Amino acid sequence: MRMVYSYGRLLARLRQMSVAGVAALMLSTPGVQAKQTVVFAAASLRDALDDITALYPGEVAVSLGGSGLLARQIGEGAPADVAFLANTDWMDWLEGQGAVDPARRVSLVGNALVVIAPADSPDLDGTDAEALLARLDGGRMAIGQTESVPAGMYGRAWLEAAGAWDALMPHLAQTDNVRAALALVALGEAPLGVVYATDAAAEPAVRVVHVVPEGMHDAIIYPAAALTEAGVPFMEFLQGPEARAAFETHGFVPLVPAP
Repeated sequence: MRMVYSYGRLLARLRQMSVAGVAALMLSTPGVQAKQTVVFAAASLRDALDDITALYPGEVAVSLGGSGLLARQIGEGAPADVAFLANTDWMDWLEGQGAVDPARRVSLVGNALVVIAPADSPDLDGTDAEALLARLDGGRMAIGQTESVPAGMYGRAWLEAAGAWDALMPHLAQTDNVRAALALVALGEAPLGVVYATDAAAEPAVRVVHVVPEGMHDAIIYPAAALTEAGVPFMEFLQGPEARAAFETHGFVPLVPAP
């Protein structure tokens, strides 16, 4: 059984609430009981987790959002049983805060970074600053926050490696999570966006116009960790064959050896 929060509404409320308020929200929301496993997960995992939590025999409440914001909330004591982030740096930070036991941490899946445009758009003519600015034609490139959202951090690394960061930086529409960047392009509000390959595959209103070479950014690895004893069974399920099949269906690359 699953219960997935709307990450947009939830994260807007999280910014306005103390940690105690977050706990009160989680425990007072209809259907959310202490016996549920509470998972804080990167927004790009939404579709895969929809399938996985539907298969899981227990009850799961999933809070989706940008990995940086979720990590900070966990570091401040927000009630989560499992953290499933889109960047090893934020999991390292949580480990440094004492919130994550390294023995309970696993690198679960990988992903790729792509540039998207509305579905009727042609491929990019090039990825230097001139070509990107020409395609934007006065618009903005949608991208996660480049200092905190993993997809945005990877995207910045790509733009820096391509020598286009200084020129493109004033023309970015930075969002709280990668799915918000995806939505801007899908709605025609941005002519280009930087998202994960799995996000692009989930949205028919966009198409991939460029696949960013892996060597132009750090490897995209999604680490997960059980933060409490209650999170251990779900972590084990995430490493099992049913979850593995769901990840593969949605385009993720499993990093844990098949059982």
